[in-house]
Amino acid sequence: MTPPASTPRRRRPPLAVRLARVVVGFALIVSLVLVAGFFLFISTIPRAEPATAGLSGDGIVVLTGAADRISEATDLLAAGRAKRLLISGVNPQTNRAELAKLHPGSRRWLECCTDLDRRALNTAGNALETRKWVRRNGFESIIVVTSGWHMRRSLLELERLIPEVILLPYPVVTGNASDEAWWREPSNLRLLVAEYVKYLAALIEVRFAPRVADPEPAKAQ
Repeated sequence: MTPPASTPRRRRPPLAVRLARVVVGFALIVSLVLVAGFFLFISTIPRAEPATAGLSGDGIVVLTGAADRISEATDLLAAGRAKRLLISGVNPQTNRAELAKLHPGSRRWLECCTDLDRRALNTAGNALETRKWVRRNGFESIIVVTSGWHMRRSLLELERLIPEVILLPYPVVTGNASDEAWWREPSNLRLLVAEYVKYLAALIEVRFAPRVADPEPAKAQ
């Protein structure tokens, strides 16, 4: 009687193939997480400016960028929402008179109660210069004015450097980046993807990097 033929053993894939499968699987999971995080990030962008009722701080800081930010910040100052305004990230060649020409309704407030920061080149620099300004003035709370899509990263950088100060966000809704149909415009999509990547990079830096030293001590109370 002929014995039954033995079932051939299934050969395991080479080690390189198995490693490649693990890498591809991991990359797929990471990609899905990043895409999900992007849509979560988009969902947090304000679609309307907040009400100003009850909004009050010691100072206001506006991070330069979109055109409407400075006007919104000076309107808050004019309404008595704070004592003083810092415009952070001003072009070194721009003076107070030129700003007044661009924002004629804000001339009085630009001349009396506004400080200009020309050193900051990015959001991290904005935070560093804001810390110096806040501590020189002894402020305990500040209203933060920037575009809605830029607010999360701005607060992240500010909280890292001045955790003792109360931050009151005032997001400015500008352009179509805050529109529900942002994906229809390639420029809006590029803007939001770039901001999401920068936010993730700032988040990693905040979690693992030490706080930036400030040579200027806080003002004695």
